[in-house]
Amino acid sequence: MTDGPGAPEPGAEPTLRASIEAILLVVDEPVAEITLAQLLERPRGEVAATLRELAAEYTGQGRGFDLREVAGGWRFYTRDVCAPVVERFVTDGQQARLTQAALETLAVVAYRQPVSRARVSAIRGVNSDGVMRTLTLRGLIEDAGQEPESQAHLYRTTGYFLERLGLRSLEELPELAPYLPDDLPDDLIEEK
Repeated sequence: MTDGPGAPEPGAEPTLRASIEAILLVVDEPVAEITLAQLLERPRGEVAATLRELAAEYTGQGRGFDLREVAGGWRFYTRDVCAPVVERFVTDGQQARLTQAALETLAVVAYRQPVSRARVSAIRGVNSDGVMRTLTLRGLIEDAGQEPESQAHLYRTTGYFLERLGLRSLEELPELAPYLPDDLPDDLIEEK
């Protein structure tokens, strides 16, 4: 089985085109032609011509992505006509409601932050590790450093959490005490 036409032999250096594509696939921000030229040790004119050839090729083939020169550099973007499909993919599952366990865990983190996983589990009375991972993946909580004594990882809510709840700051969280049962131990009720 071959790697296709024009594929480099095993151990051979990649082509300029392949090198540019590989770099542009991993960047978060546009990369300047001069940066690519220096990195790939090629003349800037050759890199610029290759970038324009690649951009024209992707457009001519009707690919789902295109290569654009923006903000002083080059970067891959989703083609405009594909935006609805990409949006469905990105938001699929993200609009799903949180489970009761996730809501409970998120409330503990919101009101007790920064807080360790062990403390969250102790307050909830069940292991919360899996739920904490899910909330982290959804961008609702994040690592907030380590507790000096125990070296336990601490967690806090994110700006995305505030955005989703329509809050400007944590001070806008509603008072919790009126919603708690009367028979909770005082150390669980203590508010910031």
